Amino acid sequence: MDFFKKMDVTKNQPNDASVEGKDAEHVKCLIIGSGPAGYTAAIYAARANLKPVMVQGMQAGGQLTTTTEVENFPGYPEGTDGTALMEDLKKQAERFGTEIRWGTVTKVDFTGPVHKVIVDDSKLFTADAVIIATGATAKYLGIPSEEKYRGGGVSACATCDGFFYRGKDVAVVGGGDTACEEATYLAGLCNKVYLIVRKDFLRASKAMQQRVFNTKNIEVLFEHQTKELFGDGVVEGARLIKKQGTSDEKEVAIKIDGFFLAIGHTPNSEVFKPFLETDETGYIVTKPGSTHTNVKGVFACGDVQDHVYRQAITAAGTGCMAALDTERYLAELHS
Repeated sequence: MDFFKKMDVTKNQPNDASVEGKDAEHVKCLIIGSGPAGYTAAIYAARANLKPVMVQGMQAGGQLTTTTEVENFPGYPEGTDGTALMEDLKKQAERFGTEIRWGTVTKVDFTGPVHKVIVDDSKLFTADAVIIATGATAKYLGIPSEEKYRGGGVSACATCDGFFYRGKDVAVVGGGDTACEEATYLAGLCNKVYLIVRKDFLRASKAMQQRVFNTKNIEVLFEHQTKELFGDGVVEGARLIKKQGTSDEKEVAIKIDGFFLAIGHTPNSEVFKPFLETDETGYIVTKPGSTHTNVKGVFACGDVQDHVYRQAITAAGTGCMAALDTERYLAELHS
């Protein structure tokens, strides 16, 4: 089967006359998104003289700008601040000629050889090649104290932040493979790990369940839901509701220093779905071993196409791949 297959693209064509009537700005390489994947793609594309233009998106710098300390990104032996790391990558991209614009992509049309991208419902770009690096957004429970303690004990990435909780007590929310994986990872660092599970069973694979049950410092709290977090400036504990909605319902409190969300991520791919192939959860599907999507000249990198690793360094690696794939594509296109 041809990977670059045709898809139904009638749902999202940019047919607003007020937009289509405007003069389009044509670029050779348009990068959508500004996290580690986007900035790395920009560095490589700019050095290859592709004159990339980047549309930053709603969260300039991506998820890392919500992280206080980053200690596992190569080249920073003393660690760095997430926002500072993104600023360094941005400066490096600009140094080689990347033009960075504010704005959010609101509509695309990938039906023709020249791709159309509309920003903020008003600015029309046409591009020979598009690199999508829009990332994914961690799912949160939606309780007010999550936001209050974000960066002060609340995290959506155990691999990123677990190191800061060595020898402490933490909690992980979720019942799937990711939650079990993060709980066992944290168990190797922390004194105790509570796994807070809403249902009376784990959704994880049998192998992952066995790992959890065989790890002595993990305590699974079945049929518990988080009511709120508390603490003086940072997380010091959580109030949970056990068996909510039943006659046995009661409130319990646990003392913790860290609260990790492991209930999934939402890839930021919605605007591209009418044109690009995605999996059942919305991650953009790329050709194995590359960043090619099913549309020629459109590439995807970083967390918007990676539901396995979701690390800054792996995102940066696929950003490099996307720029190299784009360079080769444009060379063939204009040969």
